[in-house]
Amino acid sequence: MQLLNTLYVTQPESYLRLENDTLCVEIEHKVRLRVPLHHLAIVVCFGHVGLSAPLMHRLADEGIGLVLLDDHGRFKARLEGGTSGNVLLRQAHHHRVDDAVFTLNTARTCVAGKIKNARQVLLRGAREAKSTTDGAALTRAADDLAAALRGLPVTVDLDALRGFEGVAARQYFAVLNLIVRPDLRTHFAMDGRTRRPPRDRFNALLSFVYAMWMNDCRSAVEAAGLDPQIGFLHAVRPGRAALALDLQEEFRPLADRLVLTLINRGQVAPDGFIVREGGAVMLHGDARKAVVVAFQERKQETITHPLLAQPIPLGVIPFVQARLLARAIRGESDGYMPFVMR
Repeated sequence: MQLLNTLYVTQPESYLRLENDTLCVEIEHKVRLRVPLHHLAIVVCFGHVGLSAPLMHRLADEGIGLVLLDDHGRFKARLEGGTSGNVLLRQAHHHRVDDAVFTLNTARTCVAGKIKNARQVLLRGAREAKSTTDGAALTRAADDLAAALRGLPVTVDLDALRGFEGVAARQYFAVLNLIVRPDLRTHFAMDGRTRRPPRDRFNALLSFVYAMWMNDCRSAVEAAGLDPQIGFLHAVRPGRAALALDLQEEFRPLADRLVLTLINRGQVAPDGFIVREGGAVMLHGDARKAVVVAFQERKQETITHPLLAQPIPLGVIPFVQARLLARAIRGESDGYMPFVMR
């Protein structure tokens, strides 16, 4: 399976245009990058980026997705050509959502995958903690998540399941800051999860990396021929890619690990952020570029898929999981199995 290429444009005031069969990126009226269209699967633009109409038409003709995000990485719009997914699979998908048992079981596995992976983040943090106090607190939180996992099977409906997931998330984020290097905790303090907009540097980083994972998960869902708007865990709302959000849940802790690595290694410094009027915090241009580069490098790393038992680049895992979900929807497997890291 090939890892499809994604072009992330993070430089403010960039302008993208078409030149024959090549996408050109101009900054201050100078071409800084040329990328042949056949090398691209998706183009993701952050913030104020200009595009020519001929380029947008050509991207649609070639089946290359165009995603527009704001400065915080929040989804704004997506341009794509005609849908070529399997209509029979989409029919089965829509019917499965009406099956209360299948929907609840699938939603449970999404939450279970997220909690298991989150627990691994805490356990790893506890093992590497320099302070016995921090290590003990992280271990206790990991035990709490283990208890949450044991309680998942007794949830009787989606509302109860979502409430369960919310409690586990609060327990997790309450201690996540303890994995940050002690000398950086003041700069990257985190008082719970804040979004739209993020209110601190840690949350700004999380939101940014989550947005990139979300884009990959939506692409994976569409590549598998599923309907990204119809989810099992997340409620259906106009404009919300609910199924992509479902798939993203198990990958959020991987995003958290990347953010912690970027902070602890000093790849993103405290001065790489801008505080806007009203308290919103966003990444500065150079810091944003560093995060994108680290994200792309991380996706190239090879890991062994626990179900397939074979090495796969991390960036391909969402595509594998989307196909496993499609098999479950068709009834070809006994339910969906989330990706669980070790």
